[in-house]
Parts: sequence; C-alpha cells; structure tokens
Amino acid sequence: MQAGRIRIGIGGWIFPPWRGSFYPAGWPQARELDYAASRLTAIEVNGTYYSRQKPATFAAWAKAAPDGFVFALKASRFCTNRRVLADAGEGIARFLDQGLVELGDRLGPILWQFMPTKRFDAEDFGAFLRLLPAAHGGLPLQHVVDVRHESFVDPAFIALIRAAGVALVHTDSSDYPAIGDASGPIRYARLMAARAEEPTGYAAPEIARFAALARDWAAGGDPDQPFAHAAADPAPARPRDTFLFYINGAKLRAPHAALATIAAL
Repeated sequence: MQAGRIRIGIGGWIFPPWRGSFYPAGWPQARELDYAASRLTAIEVNGTYYSRQKPATFAAWAKAAPDGFVFALKASRFCTNRRVLADAGEGIARFLDQGLVELGDRLGPILWQFMPTKRFDAEDFGAFLRLLPAAHGGLPLQHVVDVRHESFVDPAFIALIRAAGVALVHTDSSDYPAIGDASGPIRYARLMAARAEEPTGYAAPEIARFAALARDWAAGGDPDQPFAHAAADPAPARPRDTFLFYINGAKLRAPHAALATIAAL
C-alpha cells in the first residue's frame, strides 16, 4: 500500500524578521514567495481569512510555486465567526467564488478555523458541515476544521466530521485542546509551541518526533501522540496525505523548524 504524501510548511511568507534569517540578505521582497516555495512544500495562507483576494492573485501564487507545492487556504472569518453556523452558506459560496480555481493543482486543504469561545453544538455544527462542497469549479476540495473549545472533545463531534469526510486539525499548543482523530481524508497538524531560544523552534528530539509522526500518518498508522485527547474509537488505518505547519509560537523560528523537519524526513 502506497504511503500518502508529506508536506511541511509555515504560515504565510511575508514576515520582516525572516529577511536576513530565512531569506538571504538583500533578497527581493517581491520574490519571497518564490524563495519560500522552492525550499518548503506547502504554505498555509492566513490572508484569505481576513479579506478576499483577486483571481489574478491566486494565479500569481500558482505560477510562483513549483510542481507538487500546495497552498492551504484559511477560509474567511465571516464563515466561521458567527453565532449560527447553519447560516454560513452565502459566506462559504463567496469565499469559494473569489478565484480559488486559479490555483489549479496548487490548491491544498481549506482550513475552517473557529473562535476559542465557539462551543460544540451538534445540530448547528452538523448543518455547517453539510454546507461544505466536495468540489468547486471542477477542483476537488479537502476540508479541515480547527476547533478550539474543550466542548469539542466529544465523540459526537468526531462522528459528525467522520460522516462528512472532513479532517480535524491536530494542534500542538498550550492554549487549545489537542483532539486526536485519524479518520479524515488527510492529516493536518498545526505546531504552535516553538520557542525562541531554540534555533529550530523545537529541539532536535521534538523535530525528530514530528517527522516520525508524519511518516507514520502517511503510511497509515494511527498514533495520536503528542496529541492529548482521543475523542472516539480508533479509525481504520489507511495511508493519508499529511501536512505539518509550523505556526505562531516563536514565529521567527518557523521556517527553520520546517526546514529541519524536511531534512529529518
């Protein structure tokens, strides 16, 4: 059985402290995406959470990225930061219609991130999941949810996302619950506990552990450590494409953590 593909990346590519640390001194700012995409295998785009982009922008991103590279897009906050999620249909359509298809095969997962105050409501959350289409403009879509309230540590939540074919973010953070589930169509980890005193954000043994975890996930294993909660019965093991993103924490170190993980793999 063939293993899934592993992609390692960071959040965004525009961050001034990376100039001279990740980006070579004097590297043109207009070509920072070219540089990042040539050394990493994925980037999670945060800008799509805050504002709409133009089709030409997505086309330019696709042109800058090599074969095999993908952009994970954070969905608009106007879809997820609402009291009644079942009413998000129009916002979801607007998000998908802004020109995502211009990314073509560079389109990776779509991340639906919820506020830390958003509690689990099975009926409302189930209605939201039913609004997420399997494809758009001829492109298949992979959906991932990032939930941040302890009330989601509930087998009913896992049952809902399994039925919808939606993946769950695995979070390494002291601020949000780490809910482990291997049932989704992909594995998607957001590693948020990097430390400034570590040149690679995480110490070498931690980097090695994440690399081993990614290999195991891609091969079809079901290790949910270092993620704390197992919220449902184990899912059938099968190979899955796997994404590890180094996000926040000591952001200066994120590219170096990603590069160290790629080297470990």
